[in-house]
Amino acid sequence: MVGLNWKRLKTRRSALRAMETARPSRGVFTRRAMLLAGGQLGIFGFLGHRLYDLQLVEGAHMSALAARNRTSKRLLAPARGAITDRFGVPLAGNSQNWRALLMPEETTDIHATVDHFAQIIPLEDFERTRISRDIKNLRRYVPILLKEFLSWDDMARIEAQAFSLPGVLVDVGSTRTYPFGPQLAHIVGYVAPPTEKDVAKTPLLALPGMRAGREGIEQTQDDLLRGAPGMVEMEVNAYGRVLGELERVEGAQGDRVELTIDAGLQQMVLGRIADEYASAVVMDCRDGAILAMTSTPSFDPALFDSGVSHAQWKAWVSDPNAPLTNKAVAGVYPPGSTFKPAVALAALKSGLVTEEDRFDCPGYYDLGGTRFHCWRKHGHGSVNMRQALRYSCDVYFYKVAQKIGMDQIKDMASPLGLGVTLPVELPHVRAGNVPTPAWRRRKGHHWNRGDTVVAGIGQGFVQTTPLELATYAARIASGREVSPHLIRRTVTREGVKINLPIAPGLELQPEWLDVVRGGMFDVINAPDGTATRARLDLPGIQMAGKTGSAQVRRVSRAQRESGHFNSMKLPWEQRPHALFICYAPFDKPRYAVAVVVEHGNGGAATAAPLARLIMTDALQRDPSGREHAPGVTVAEAG
Repeated sequence: MVGLNWKRLKTRRSALRAMETARPSRGVFTRRAMLLAGGQLGIFGFLGHRLYDLQLVEGAHMSALAARNRTSKRLLAPARGAITDRFGVPLAGNSQNWRALLMPEETTDIHATVDHFAQIIPLEDFERTRISRDIKNLRRYVPILLKEFLSWDDMARIEAQAFSLPGVLVDVGSTRTYPFGPQLAHIVGYVAPPTEKDVAKTPLLALPGMRAGREGIEQTQDDLLRGAPGMVEMEVNAYGRVLGELERVEGAQGDRVELTIDAGLQQMVLGRIADEYASAVVMDCRDGAILAMTSTPSFDPALFDSGVSHAQWKAWVSDPNAPLTNKAVAGVYPPGSTFKPAVALAALKSGLVTEEDRFDCPGYYDLGGTRFHCWRKHGHGSVNMRQALRYSCDVYFYKVAQKIGMDQIKDMASPLGLGVTLPVELPHVRAGNVPTPAWRRRKGHHWNRGDTVVAGIGQGFVQTTPLELATYAARIASGREVSPHLIRRTVTREGVKINLPIAPGLELQPEWLDVVRGGMFDVINAPDGTATRARLDLPGIQMAGKTGSAQVRRVSRAQRESGHFNSMKLPWEQRPHALFICYAPFDKPRYAVAVVVEHGNGGAATAAPLARLIMTDALQRDPSGREHAPGVTVAEAG
């Protein structure tokens, strides 16, 4: 019995020992639980920290990234500033231009998008070239211009294919308009798409719709007219299509530039010139303000904004009459006898010749083995300075020039505005030339006495521009060094800047000017003056002036002495240029006019009557004496 109990006890102990071996210890269980809990706590702590960072620390950044997925921002080209005449009449403005833009950031394959667009709206070769250049050079946030001047049909086709044109949108910009077209093209200039060089210099020009000023005021005042860019924010979908506009801040329009030009007078002058190849300048004698400046033929400046065809460009550059050139500032012509007042003033200043000194004119002047003829075959007899100006006696000025020399003539011509670069606000302004022996030597040639003789009547190497001639007439009339200018004032965001150049007095004795002015008065008003056809019909108003005929080919001695030479029988391109300068009213000068008619033959017959009509228009319209536009309607003609 005892043995049996012992066995049972032993069996129970073995079972208990086995159970204790299979059950983990309390210490082991506690460590595992702690490890598991710690891992869970770490995971939740990390997730909580990331949530804190995402929502609080990086919340603004993440919001911006989210917004970027649904919005698109781009810069807007500003509207170009207006150009007006002195009375506010628009000479250059803006109109709407619908165009297609590509946002590089919103398309995954920019080249495929461009190719697909070209299947819908054909692109010219030059447009393809420009687009490829922009893709290569511009940053992805800068829109790329695909096509301008879209029609309603073009826009409809683009919208119909919108799903397959990611990043392409139709936008409205502005294009430059010129209400007066060719009538003011040489003054106002034009704009054109910027070149790579332009963009490299001014990155703002990379914006679609931006234009660079070319020629005229558009070029010289480009920085003022350009303005400051704006910004537009648009909502887009996942495919980059525009859903709507969220915000728009318009750019600041460029400054308004007001010119001294009177558009109405400009039209009148062009009407007087008609179909002549000519240039004319009307200037205020008191301050140098230019009221009209014409150069014919001209061109349509609006063509450059949308692109000039190769055929049109070739026609312009091959035209011998140079329609793209502003002849008023860049055309150089021998001044002919209009140069004689400058020679007379130089003679008086030198002290070597007085107003009463007389020189005999038998109709020619012999120097060495060369005979220099007077325009009047039988001569003018004995003449003093005022008479020589009245009759435009060549022999008198041959002899005076020879007596005083070219250096003294040059020293007088420069302050009068001849042979110098004038500071007018236009590009490509050329200076004429008043030669001297030193100038000739710099050219590698010897100065002959005959060079001085012909220079005394504005021939030979003497050259001037129509603007120089108008300035010259205004300075003789006023006795002041008036500076020709085209800008009257500029209206900016900061205020109005008025341009009032100061005109210092010329260093000339009043009595010298009186002699020359008297001779120019006689040219028109004396019965035997050379330009009696220029006499004004306005009651109580008289004009002073000087004729000029500038040879473009040499006339031989045999031709002159034959008695049968007639320059009007020459081919048109071999006939002399016709010139005339004048100012009025004589007793209180207000306007100066210079006219050059290419191959017009005679200043007295062609240029003087034309100048008379122009001066009459200027005096009757009197733009410099008005604050408001005259009642005459200004026609907007292209």
